[in-house]
Amino acid sequence: MIGRLRGWWQRRTIQFRTSVVATVVALIGLGVVAHAGAGIVSWLLIDSVDADLKRIAGGTANQVAAGAPIVGRPDVRVLEERTGAPVDGLPSANLSEWQIVELSAGSGVLDFEAPAELHRWRGVAVTDPAGRHLLVAAEARLVGFADTAGRTGKLLSFGSVLAAALVGFATWLVVHRSLRPVDRIRSAAAGLPEGERLPVPEAADEIRALAEELNKMLARRDADTERLRRFTGDAAHELRNPVASIRAQAEVAVMHPDPEIAHETLQDIALEAQRLSTLVESLLALARAEREVEPTQPVDLAAAVRAVAERLGSDVELDVPGEPVLVLAAPAEVSTVLENIIGNALRYTRTLVRASVQAEPGMGVRLVVDDDGPGIPPEHRPRVFDRFYRVEPDRARSTGGAGLGLALAAEAVRRRGGTAHAAESPAGGARIEVRWPAAP
Repeated sequence: MIGRLRGWWQRRTIQFRTSVVATVVALIGLGVVAHAGAGIVSWLLIDSVDADLKRIAGGTANQVAAGAPIVGRPDVRVLEERTGAPVDGLPSANLSEWQIVELSAGSGVLDFEAPAELHRWRGVAVTDPAGRHLLVAAEARLVGFADTAGRTGKLLSFGSVLAAALVGFATWLVVHRSLRPVDRIRSAAAGLPEGERLPVPEAADEIRALAEELNKMLARRDADTERLRRFTGDAAHELRNPVASIRAQAEVAVMHPDPEIAHETLQDIALEAQRLSTLVESLLALARAEREVEPTQPVDLAAAVRAVAERLGSDVELDVPGEPVLVLAAPAEVSTVLENIIGNALRYTRTLVRASVQAEPGMGVRLVVDDDGPGIPPEHRPRVFDRFYRVEPDRARSTGGAGLGLALAAEAVRRRGGTAHAAESPAGGARIEVRWPAAP
């Protein structure tokens, strides 16, 4: 039963649940206030009566203490303090023993008289000139007290219920109005085209924060979609040529089953397959670099350049400081950038490649790789870091790789806040210059 009730409650709307909770809490709180209010009204009425009774009883007690004759009155009785027996010549006051004790102590007592009449008593203890311990008790009838207290309680209870209902209704309206931005966001999200963003409320509240986070998520989604579209387009465009070449050569080998031709064709197919494998690996590496960002840490660029130069060959002249030169990056990213830039220079150079590292205060760390090859014409320099861009118009195997090495290097550097650009080296060849942010 409790589980079904909990399930029913969780299926209600936020507006309904908030309104119900506000109504119940208001009803309980106002009910307590109503009960306390009825008690306070009763106490005020009795306190007002007590003030008059104490004044009357005090005046009579002063007369008794002064030795004035004791004259009995229905509303002011003079009794023995210990037994409560009347000494004023009037009948018994019908007060019990505990009421006599309370009155002697200065407290007030209520006396109920059938069918529905209340009497209030207040007493003052006094000693007459003869040494008798007496009690002067003043009485007042509380006419309509019970009816007034009952009506007050009913009115306050009714007012509490009405106020709780108004609180619930107001909560319903406020929550409904507060959720309008959410409804607008939901409506906008239902037909949101690619590249658009959700409307952001003007108020700096939680709904605005939600809309901003959703917009960030949409930006990431659009970026992922663009990367997927670009990867698909690149793969479809660049894989077409090697696959078509392999297919055409295989068909030639089938149509001309000459061993010499078949051997030459298999060599060509192997080279195209190797090119295809390199292209696929480059595409996957570029897609992985765009998607995954490793944590930033200080990397010694000078040591990394020495390691890559030693690994790639001896035709690299180094101008690298002996002390560490730290950049903010990831070790794998630095190795990828250096291998692609220095490897590209080694592919085109005639005699020697020169790599230098310089730490420039306030400007980061500068890596320069020069070669003495054919160089890069000025009109091609802004685009050499684009995907699949080649300076040579043809796509022969002799012209180099897939055109992704410099694009991969530039993407890794830019992601860390650096820059990469091409220029002319002093030897007339190509210069690739990279700047990384320096580590503290």
